[in-house]
Amino acid sequence: MAKFEYAPAPESRAIVSIRESYGLFIGGEFVSSVDGHAFKTISPATEEVLAEVTEAGPADVDRAVTAARRAYERTWSGLPPKERGKYLFRIARIIQERARELAVLESLDNGKPIRESRDVDIPLAAAHFFYHAGWADKLEYAGYGPAPKPLGVAGQVIPWNFPLLMLAWKIAPALACGNTVVLKPAETTPLTALTFAEICQQADLPPGVVNIVTGAGETGRALVEHPGIDKVAFTGSTEVGKQIARACATGPRKKVTLELGGKAANIVFEDAPVDQAVEGIVNGIFFNQGHVCCAGSRLLVQESVYEQVLASLQRRHQLRRPAGQDPRAVRGRRGRGRAAVVAAVRAAGEGLLVPAHGVHRRIAGAPHRPGRDLRAGAVGADVPYAGRGGGEGQQHPVRAVGRGLDRQGIADLVDGIAAAGRRGVGQHLQ
Repeated sequence: MAKFEYAPAPESRAIVSIRESYGLFIGGEFVSSVDGHAFKTISPATEEVLAEVTEAGPADVDRAVTAARRAYERTWSGLPPKERGKYLFRIARIIQERARELAVLESLDNGKPIRESRDVDIPLAAAHFFYHAGWADKLEYAGYGPAPKPLGVAGQVIPWNFPLLMLAWKIAPALACGNTVVLKPAETTPLTALTFAEICQQADLPPGVVNIVTGAGETGRALVEHPGIDKVAFTGSTEVGKQIARACATGPRKKVTLELGGKAANIVFEDAPVDQAVEGIVNGIFFNQGHVCCAGSRLLVQESVYEQVLASLQRRHQLRRPAGQDPRAVRGRRGRGRAAVVAAVRAAGEGLLVPAHGVHRRIAGAPHRPGRDLRAGAVGADVPYAGRGGGEGQQHPVRAVGRGLDRQGIADLVDGIAAAGRRGVGQHLQ
């Protein structure tokens, strides 16, 4: 039987220009830090250092919030809505024009497959700016009453799983509604956010409307707790989300939206077409095998088809793992760029394992990418499925296979895990 191969991807690193170092984007310009320092961002595929990035300190965050407040009061909130929409349309068109460059940069910095960044993330990011540009002068028809008013300065903190797309989800609606923004991208994936800052300059966005401050948790804390922030938008772990909710309730009062680290379970009952169900699960592994909040990290199977599902998984236990910008590629690498098995069923009765982002502890000055390599020891058939890969706020897709006697048994499993607080979603924010 002939073996078919994909052609090499046309995307090349040569189309991306990465600076040796990046400052903070404050007031429409890249500036040096007052009280921060530099850290390295790396490619998870090769562990190559891509650039040095500035970690913003509290004084830097204060400068960014001040710039955003000035732009809000003097320019952006008073701009006619249709004029705000024009800027958003302009940003959307530039994202489209630079789509290939942004896709390659996203894959370099995040480690996701080029086909995902090229065909999903970047087109959707542009689409969100187009969409919200259209809403800018129609907000009174969106259910907010006549002449709705903006909130002020939004502090936004986003994770590493969809860096540019998550930025679009946060920034586009805020700008369309007349707010200004200070955004902190994840310290492990800052490069497309910093390139977006260049796009803001290219679009002639008024200075201070969008500010990008890079850094880790302390930078995010300084942003969230700053008294000049009117609204906090956070996507990330449940534990950090709880801290933010408490800070915004007990400190200077702020409006808050939180999207926290929930994970979906795949459930297979006996009346399902098992091979098709397993095919869908495996396809989900390919798309979501990195750290993502939509990773289906638990698999629950009705007792009567448990062995059949495991056998079907075993037939697919060794999936290819090409490298880099190859369109066949999947997220991340293990160790020093060596090929790794994507999914493995160790033995009947054990769960399906999928490695998340590689662990990068060898790069001096690089932030640790939370992740774990492929390893043995999945959840056994008679062990509660949340015993591994179901912890609070974890988003790595270790597929633990749990078994239930019947539909009610599986429902009891789900309810029990939720009651134990192990689904990755906070039960209370006390």
